[in-house]
Amino acid sequence: MRTAAAALTALACLGAGTLAGCGGGGAEGGVSRNEASASRGASPSPSPTSDWNQRPRSIAAVGDSITRGFDACSVLTDCPEASWATGTDASVRSLALRLLGPSRAAEKSWNHAVSGSRMVQLPEQMALAAKERPELVTVMTGANDACRDSARLMTPVADFRTYFEASMRQLRAGAPKARVYVSSVPDLKRLWSTGRTSELGKKIWELGICRSMLADADDLGPAAVARREAVQDRVVAYNEVLRDVCAKDRYCRYDGGAVFDFRFTGTQLSPWDWFHPSRDGQARLAEIAYRNITAAEPPA
Repeated sequence: MRTAAAALTALACLGAGTLAGCGGGGAEGGVSRNEASASRGASPSPSPTSDWNQRPRSIAAVGDSITRGFDACSVLTDCPEASWATGTDASVRSLALRLLGPSRAAEKSWNHAVSGSRMVQLPEQMALAAKERPELVTVMTGANDACRDSARLMTPVADFRTYFEASMRQLRAGAPKARVYVSSVPDLKRLWSTGRTSELGKKIWELGICRSMLADADDLGPAAVARREAVQDRVVAYNEVLRDVCAKDRYCRYDGGAVFDFRFTGTQLSPWDWFHPSRDGQARLAEIAYRNITAAEPPA
């Protein structure tokens, strides 16, 4: 989920004053019940275990541009201070701030996410995270595996599983008892539905953002609908992989599809690309993670 730099640079001159006023606060949205069940699949989540640590004292984050806070603060820029996982922005109240407090979060949280990365890059990030010896590792990746120039270029589900399993092995080689919190891949179709209400947003999308889902945003013909459904089906399949692989690790907790189910509003999307989370959207992700990590039992 990373905007094309050349594309947004070309549009940076468009209505700078208008863009600056597009962000804003908002409440957490509801849940799409039909898609909620699809995101979780038929198999149950892993049973609760006494091995889970509800109050870790150090956090390492891995993933893609969402965890880097891309486009949350300014155009074409990572903004790790606004990251839902390890950020320092008081308005976001990241997971690290909520769990560790400001002083400890500055010393005991690390962000190894890379904007634009896909699951194939996760093993390397996990190896870096393991070197920190964190008590908790947060994982949010997979959107870029579905967000390709065309649907046929999406990462095959079998490869996605292979890379995620390799990532867990990398982590366990260096941090065998680190707890792992795995976020589901966001609902890209929902983001298309929300963002297409912005005319400027659609112009930005036309220059190359997540073409597999966002290309020809107003086209509701059979081919476009089928393309978006194929991307949606792939995201659901990715989430099933995340759940299944996590369930095999005694120290891993999947979010139960909570991020997939979250209904981002316009104010929770970046005013520069109408696709990445804004500061407010990052805050909602932090709330979801904190709620699930500190719960006595894993999400159903």
